[in-house]
Amino acid sequence: MDHNHIRPWRNIERRKSRQIMVGNVPVGGDAPISVQTMTNTDSGDAAATIKQVVACAEAGADIVRVSVPDTDASAALREVCRESPVPIVADIHFHYKRAIEAAEAGAACLRINPGNIGDATRVREVIKAARDHGCSIRIGVNAGSLERHLLEKYGEPCPDAMIESGLDHIRILQDNDFHEFKISVKASDVFLASAAYMGLAEATDAPIHLGITEAGGMISGTVKSAIGLGNLLWMGIGDTIRVSLSADPVEEVKIGYEILKSLGLRHRGVNIISCPSCARQGFDVIKTVTVLEERLAHIKTPMSLSIIGCVVNGPGEALMTDVGFTGGGAGSGMVYLAGKQSHKLSNEQMVEHIVEQVEKKAAEIEARSAAEAAE
Repeated sequence: MDHNHIRPWRNIERRKSRQIMVGNVPVGGDAPISVQTMTNTDSGDAAATIKQVVACAEAGADIVRVSVPDTDASAALREVCRESPVPIVADIHFHYKRAIEAAEAGAACLRINPGNIGDATRVREVIKAARDHGCSIRIGVNAGSLERHLLEKYGEPCPDAMIESGLDHIRILQDNDFHEFKISVKASDVFLASAAYMGLAEATDAPIHLGITEAGGMISGTVKSAIGLGNLLWMGIGDTIRVSLSADPVEEVKIGYEILKSLGLRHRGVNIISCPSCARQGFDVIKTVTVLEERLAHIKTPMSLSIIGCVVNGPGEALMTDVGFTGGGAGSGMVYLAGKQSHKLSNEQMVEHIVEQVEKKAAEIEARSAAEAAE
């Protein structure tokens, strides 16, 4: 992120990692932190999987992962990769042949643990397939599936065990002169995952994939992910993220972006600043924000909108947003444009007018960006 010299307390110093490519998406180095999700369709159903991949991409996903557990999924993967607008990561666990088939089918990355797919010969075959087809690899350590010898050594899943597992898998790839890899050390326990990631960040310069695995449903999973991923990102750790929810993958993408937006690490779409509402509100804030979130979901241009129910905090918030509306009295409120009072507006006209103003502002921002790029 750009340094803020006026408000230095907002600066995040990102960890220095080397950069790899997942298809056409750079991960690590100074690349933007990418947002991932994973399909939950039957991977053998190419049409259903493609439909979900496209929906996730439209929501902002930079990379989408698809599980490849069997030959049907492996056969469908070629069509999924061909039709996908974003790079596809093939999720492989123990079947080395599925990994080779995925590389041949056009996967941009293989999610494997090299130590779990067989003897050294099989590992070399997978690495050769990845190298031959331009695949990167994600090492995916999970607290729930640590190797038996590490559980015997440490007694339970712990940060040291997870880090050791990750470094063991890294060593296998490096011994085969393969360096296009990233790594994750996920756990459902926020403390365990955070400690493991902090230790891993010191032990390797590989790009890090962040995630709190099996985080739960929409509310609990969002909270756990925001705490775990948010704190690590604040510390500068993390090059790509996935929010794991028992929910529609599109929601994972939206929440991932919201986490990054809240830290100033990525900017996409309309950032709505709104009050929780109280007896002072001059209009139904909660209903209005719900409608505006839906009506403005198509806007990809980074911009800000404040929707505040009364004049206590409304004018101050509006000073810092592109478009704003502050509730007043007698069924009307004040519209702010570029932080300045512009005109009064009735509550009944508010939603349509705000959508119009946001779309107009987004077009102005895009035109200005295009003109600057052409200079």
